[in-house]
Amino acid sequence: MTTKDTTWELYTTNPTAWDAMLEACEEAKESIDLEQFIFVADEIGNKFIDVCARKTKEGVKVRFLWDAAGSFTFSGSSIVEDLKHKGIELIFFKTLFPGFFTMHNYRSWYFRNHRRTLVIDGKVGFTGSICIYKYMEKWRDTHVRIEGPVVKNMQKAFEGMIDRAHGKRVPKRQDVGKSHDFEYITNTPLGKNRQLYRKVVEAIRDSKKYINIISPYFVPTHKISRVLRLAAHRGVEVKIIIPERSDFPIVDLAARTFFHNMLKSGVRIYLHKGEMIHSKTMVVDGNWASMGTLNLDHISLLYNFEANIVTDNEKFAKELDEHFEDDLKSSQEVTYEEWKNRFFVEKIATFFVKFFRSFL
Repeated sequence: MTTKDTTWELYTTNPTAWDAMLEACEEAKESIDLEQFIFVADEIGNKFIDVCARKTKEGVKVRFLWDAAGSFTFSGSSIVEDLKHKGIELIFFKTLFPGFFTMHNYRSWYFRNHRRTLVIDGKVGFTGSICIYKYMEKWRDTHVRIEGPVVKNMQKAFEGMIDRAHGKRVPKRQDVGKSHDFEYITNTPLGKNRQLYRKVVEAIRDSKKYINIISPYFVPTHKISRVLRLAAHRGVEVKIIIPERSDFPIVDLAARTFFHNMLKSGVRIYLHKGEMIHSKTMVVDGNWASMGTLNLDHISLLYNFEANIVTDNEKFAKELDEHFEDDLKSSQEVTYEEWKNRFFVEKIATFFVKFFRSFL
């Protein structure tokens, strides 16, 4: 899809997104910057490594920025040295095993880089929910290839994370700004830098007709929970799709602790069946949309480094809405009456999870 300044293509499967990313890497002339939370050197990961290694021989500068916890399989691996020999600069964000004897060190470990960005030559950008991991091949994800002024902002955000990984001081406010009708909004768990969190809250508060949300993990903060319920109270149609079963059963239980109040307020909740739905998207009133790495859970909203494409472009929002409607066909709605009459054992399980859901 194209507007005056921006061109984009959305992908809803991992294989199509991986293929598009690999093709873009093949076409790189100057630089390849790949930021990933999870990167595994399996069949898919090795394809990226091989392409990037070939490009370094052509003089292309290649930088990998991986989170040490998300890509923990590389800890102590010979692959790290192998990448260096191939001319690829590999930077890990935070260490995997810091000291845990002070609150400062604990917090330092807890702040993970959850962003997923690929920038080619500073002109082509990719971001969204996919990881580089064949295990997730059949997951339902949302990723975007985008060209336009916003890519400069994606590049700037990447450079900021590189500086953080090297221990350099980064300006407290790292808002990378607005590019025409597309923004690349970051979330930083430091001070008052949760710009993406605030954008989401504002969009929900300003909603008038509907809100469509897909999130693989739904353990919202009190503020997010409250503004969603208030929106439903004032007549906004709020629909939320989450997995029937995610890859974290404890988080599924925590999500269900919110069902009673949400459903009672009029929020409509749908459980997606089949393969894991891992998309992180939101559309409000058809004229505000967000997609990227932000989950609606405490860890993502408050503690991780995140980034989303945010736009008031109606064509972009319409595409995401069409994907949402397709996902509804594979989902089953949870009604308030059904939820009240669930098995007693389910009620007991969710009761106990309430006490530590703010850590999820």
